[in-house]
Amino acid sequence: MRGDRVVSATCYLPLTDSLSLSKDLGTRHRAAVGISEVSDSLTIVVSEETGKVSIALDGELYRNVDAEFLKNKLAYIQKREQDTSKVKSWRRRLKDVTKIRKESNE
Repeated sequence: MRGDRVVSATCYLPLTDSLSLSKDLGTRHRAAVGISEVSDSLTIVVSEETGKVSIALDGELYRNVDAEFLKNKLAYIQKREQDTSKVKSWRRRLKDVTKIRKESNE
């Protein structure tokens, strides 16, 4: 997903090499953790066998999560993204001020 558009489907995702994952987890869960290791995604994975929901975030797998846990993680990520955006905006403004000062001194 990029914004509100699907940019790719039927993809081969990187599998994690983590030895801490349970041996009873299959490729779907290993790919969820793998993609969360190499991107800033929160990956939602549903077990084909049990129907239970797990999420992968920053290389960690949270198994058998309920709706409340998922909602809290999504809210956390949204807040983190807003805070990061504020910092980037602040840095951009600081860079612009520095640039203006340099230009006025020339």
